[in-house]
Amino acid sequence: MNKKCMLTVAGLGLAQLMIGQVANAQTQDSLQLKDVVISATKNDQKQSQTGKVVTIISREVLERSNGKSLPDLLSEQAGIVISGGNSNQGKDKSIFTRGALGGYTLVLIDGIVQNDPASISGTFDLRLFSIDQIDHIEILKGGQSTIYGSDAVAGVINIITKKGGPKGNTIYGVASAGSFETYKGTIGLNGGVEGFSYNINYTHLKTDGISEATVPPGSAAIFDKDGFKTDGLNANFGIKLDKNFSVNPFLRYFYGDYKIDQDGFTDGLPSNNSILKQFSAGFNSEYKFNTGKITLNYSHESNSNDVNSSYAGSPSNFLNFGKLNVVDLFYNQKLGNKLDLLIGIDDRKMKLITDTKNPTTNIFAAYGSVFLHDLSVFNLEVGGRYNKHDQYGENYTYSITPSINIIKEVKLFGTVSTAFKIPTLNMLFGQYGANLDLKPEKSQNYEAGVNLNLADDAFTLRIAGFKRDLTNAIVYTTGYINEGNQKYKGFEVEPAAKFSVFNINGYYAFVEGNTGKTDFLIRRPKHTFGINAGAQATGNLYASVNFRYFGKRFDTNFTTYLSEEMPSYNLFNAYIEYALAKKRVKVFFDAKNILNKKYTEIIGYNTPGFNFNTGVSFNIR
Repeated sequence: MNKKCMLTVAGLGLAQLMIGQVANAQTQDSLQLKDVVISATKNDQKQSQTGKVVTIISREVLERSNGKSLPDLLSEQAGIVISGGNSNQGKDKSIFTRGALGGYTLVLIDGIVQNDPASISGTFDLRLFSIDQIDHIEILKGGQSTIYGSDAVAGVINIITKKGGPKGNTIYGVASAGSFETYKGTIGLNGGVEGFSYNINYTHLKTDGISEATVPPGSAAIFDKDGFKTDGLNANFGIKLDKNFSVNPFLRYFYGDYKIDQDGFTDGLPSNNSILKQFSAGFNSEYKFNTGKITLNYSHESNSNDVNSSYAGSPSNFLNFGKLNVVDLFYNQKLGNKLDLLIGIDDRKMKLITDTKNPTTNIFAAYGSVFLHDLSVFNLEVGGRYNKHDQYGENYTYSITPSINIIKEVKLFGTVSTAFKIPTLNMLFGQYGANLDLKPEKSQNYEAGVNLNLADDAFTLRIAGFKRDLTNAIVYTTGYINEGNQKYKGFEVEPAAKFSVFNINGYYAFVEGNTGKTDFLIRRPKHTFGINAGAQATGNLYASVNFRYFGKRFDTNFTTYLSEEMPSYNLFNAYIEYALAKKRVKVFFDAKNILNKKYTEIIGYNTPGFNFNTGVSFNIR
């Protein structure tokens, strides 16, 4: 029996089991999505009060994703494609939100900006953060530079880490094993006493992997496997000094050792690797008034990337260090029951350390927003931001977001905003093609849509369209230059339904763009589609299936270095978990199969077919 048949039989068996148990199953309690408070807006709004396009990946979903990586989970969301997300696990990942390249989606951890000054694009490396360390995730699509400044051109992803639990101590963890000699373990401890809470966890992941480069057609060569190992430590503390004042220190350390190949169709030496290290420490502090609060966030982040390669057959070493210090101070004030005010300042200092130079840049900003909510059927957010950069000077951004609740079940929304991305330190001062005259990339953004909410959230539907015009785009020719305009447009449709023990949600996303030189987008398909169906078959048994379609797109042929059209492909994922010991222990099995992967023969990079992960998670007091 081949693997496709095995998956089909398993899927039919799960469906039969779920249908047979419907009559006796209990419907799970769930928090109404419209009542979820969104911290990423810096105003603790309910989703029903904002016209922004917001997606919440809940704690419940994360607890049922132990067999996945963070890139896996993010790529299941409408309008988000992870470049390299379905390739070898160790391959570097980039977030493409609504057609934008990696580097135009800003990653936050607990509301604090993450940036790697040592990298070309300045982006946070998704491979270093484990799902087991996350409580929930907030995704805000569209330009968010008015609140968060540089890089928030296409959206913001706010990763909320696990925090301290109730009084007493809880031990939790995950142990799993899977395809390609993959092993993962997480152990954590959380709890609290009067005025103090804590959460400390450690994750280790190791896999032999597969060769990142595929063997050229007709060749009998044997390429070595490109595995990796990562270690992650995350510690959060909560100190409540009195009923109004709290301080929450944190400490994080991530380490990744990734085997790499030389190029598409070209194996590298066994010693070729990339060693990534990230250390960050800081705190969040909050002082509450009767009708307002002051928040101070501080973070120090240190990143390094030590690359040993054999490019052009000659062993070489490339080492970069980057440091980032972020201070973000903001004040929230309620002006009555229907009007909120946000004002703040933030300062970011970035440093690049190389063998020959140690350049720094600094960007200071002042920002403010007014939130008018629940005024009859009307909500409105208006904000602006002033930025001063020590290389290019000054720039400004704004955002206007109205929404109208025509009736309780129907909301219309829209946004007009501007956003920007500053040149990275490598672009300004690096060893290859540096240009101190670079200006920030700027975008003008438009989006509009409708939310339908029927039968008390039993059926929901969101339709959103967007348009983004990027100017001063930074490209590399013989060096980095600001060149031309880029235009993007598209829409997303996201239906969801809950009935009895079943939960079904899906999406269809369309995006197209013009980069100035081409009328297509590299590695970003015009059409993507996904559907996820899950059921609580019994009180202890949960099962789900997930199907995704990625349409045709263009990629670079690493033999001819020309852009070629890639065929579409499908991805099928099945998940099952069974709870034991009063639901404190769960056994899970997660399997994924990529279909139609002929494109590996063109671009020269390998993609695994069938793979699985099985294990146990526990939460013991």
